Amino acid sequence: QVQLVESGGGLVQAGGSLRLSCAASGRTFSNVIMGWFRQAPGKGREFVAAIVWSGGGTYADSVKGRFTISRDNAKNTVYLQMNSLKSEDTAVYYCAAKVGYTLSRRISDFNYWGQGTQVTVSS
Repeated sequence: QVQLVESGGGLVQAGGSLRLSCAASGRTFSNVIMGWFRQAPGKGREFVAAIVWSGGGTYADSVKGRFTISRDNAKNTVYLQMNSLKSEDTAVYYCAAKVGYTLSRRISDFNYWGQGTQVTVSS
């Protein structure tokens, strides 16, 4: 019953920045973990970042120090600020949500998914 809609993807040169947004609608709760995953062409979906309601987050090693996840609970929106983008960051980025209080990196733990937004980094 929770719908997630991503936006903000596009084409950017290496070293540039993008900010992705994920707007949630429908029934939402305070005990919801929000996350970002990505899938590059020909590869499996991988974890990028996740955040709890209070703002604490965790990141994949490949994006740590470059990406920042945040959320605005009043707007039911989660963001992914991506800086110093590399060509290997090119992928479809998915917003996801899970019920609970503990951060997770497991795809199977997330119950709701957005449609994805394409991020392409040119070199």
